[in-house]
Amino acid sequence: MTKNKVLLHTCCAVCFSYPFNKLSLEGYEVIPYFYNPNIYPIAEQQRRLDELIKVAPDTIFEKSSLDDFYKISKGLENEPERGKRCLKCFKLRLQKTAQKAVELGISNIATTLTVSPHKISSDIFMAGEEAALEYGLTFLKYDFKKENGFKITQQIAREKNLYRQQYCGCEYSIRKL
Repeated sequence: MTKNKVLLHTCCAVCFSYPFNKLSLEGYEVIPYFYNPNIYPIAEQQRRLDELIKVAPDTIFEKSSLDDFYKISKGLENEPERGKRCLKCFKLRLQKTAQKAVELGISNIATTLTVSPHKISSDIFMAGEEAALEYGLTFLKYDFKKENGFKITQQIAREKNLYRQQYCGCEYSIRKL
């Protein structure tokens, strides 16, 4: 396995830019990976992927189904944002990221999810570390919202005129709007 590569789970173009820049500056070869079965509706998932490909044409896209998300969130539909449903969603996506990293021979994984101030980074770290441990990988524990990361991400999005969605992605987060 190559030590200097990192498979970066990516939820959208907006959240990608700053983590990509930071990891690249630290010497990693960043491979963007899009697996987000939680994003609803499918047209929104495609829009986020299309936008990501504009800034990262080498993105690896993992086909997913909303059913993957519905299976893990069953019974948690009324959970608040940042609750148990979100933790299960993080675990699902980071497990798939770890599986893909092994398949590609990449020993490091990370995620852009921590750039959002609406997510609990410690939950994301737990999910990432569990996935990495299970597959014999290293989870790079970056809280990308720190050091003005969220602000920088938003600035990059404005400069590049990126589509900025108004909700996390899942059907249940839309209901809160």
